[in-house]
Amino acid sequence: MMNWAKQQLANVAGTQEPIYGPSAIRSVAKQAETTPYSILKREDLKWVTPDSTNVETASFYFNGDDGHIGFAQVIHSNVAGIKTTVQFNTKILYQKSENKPPLFFSDQVRDVDFSEDKCNFYAENCAVELSEDGKTYTIKSMVNEGSIVNIKITQVAPGFQVGTDGTTFFGPDPEAPWGSMRHAFWPRNKCEGSIVTKDGPVNFNGNGLFIYALQGMKPHHAAAKWKFADFQGPKYSAVMMEFTTPPSYGSTVVTVGGLVKDGEIITAGSSCTASHQKVKEDPENEWPEPEEVSFEWKGKDKDGKDVEALLAGSLNDKIDRIDVMFHVPGFVKKIVAGAAGTKPYIYQYSPSDPPMPLKIKVGDEEVSEQGVLFSEATFICP
Repeated sequence: MMNWAKQQLANVAGTQEPIYGPSAIRSVAKQAETTPYSILKREDLKWVTPDSTNVETASFYFNGDDGHIGFAQVIHSNVAGIKTTVQFNTKILYQKSENKPPLFFSDQVRDVDFSEDKCNFYAENCAVELSEDGKTYTIKSMVNEGSIVNIKITQVAPGFQVGTDGTTFFGPDPEAPWGSMRHAFWPRNKCEGSIVTKDGPVNFNGNGLFIYALQGMKPHHAAAKWKFADFQGPKYSAVMMEFTTPPSYGSTVVTVGGLVKDGEIITAGSSCTASHQKVKEDPENEWPEPEEVSFEWKGKDKDGKDVEALLAGSLNDKIDRIDVMFHVPGFVKKIVAGAAGTKPYIYQYSPSDPPMPLKIKVGDEEVSEQGVLFSEATFICP
């Protein structure tokens, strides 16, 4: 009971949690031992909007045929049922030859509503709608005149979640968890449309990735750091998301990901590893900024053959570094500031000179494919 009370105080006040240890987290990897992954259905992508503390997101990544990388995201956050804030974020990372800085907008939206089945999101001048067959999202936004979004993203490979529900649970009582972390992925999609900026439209016809996430607790209580990879090639796509808990949950590492091609999941599950092979200290915040990375997928295909895939090499120069606290709403800043040592930064990379190939081995067959890697390293708290 005392641990529960301390945890509730931490949720509301942003204070540091006590040490519960690794026994207080039930990783989705446990589900993956018997069910490596499950195919997503339309109802798996409903907005949940819990009354308790949570951050729920729909994130879309676009790889335009012209070499630009785009991003659109809805963030629906609730602190202890006291205040709900919804942001719509957009970002464009221009191809290097244009020598232009990233374009980023983060706007709070109003008049938030959902369709009756909770699959569609609406706000003033903004709509994110899921088709009836559950295979296409349409994202439209005129929230910010500097970034007008009109993009459609359609599956060309099935969506998946690791295990049966994609969820890691937090709390010492497995029958009554007090927190959770869920991810669901559409790893390979066709994108059509553009983002219109003040300099004109930026074409995002190409391919992309969609991720739904629900953090059913304060973000800095669930994860201290993240590693992320999104690879999009002519024939293959690969995605990996790894988070490491704070010491309160034993610095436990949870990794989920998958490897797909058109029309087929090759393998997916939690037998993935992400590592920063070489780092340098960021002098402004002392975080270990990665210079070389390795992302490795392992599993079985539908025929029981061993599958291995590897992305490894130099990240080259980062394309952006984001001070998260600069962009979050004021009330969130106050809460996060209550957690000692919390200083969230995101480092973003897309190595192109040379590009990082995806090396795949299925049974005895080996292939290597050049594509576009978008990678993030996120540091929140020690």
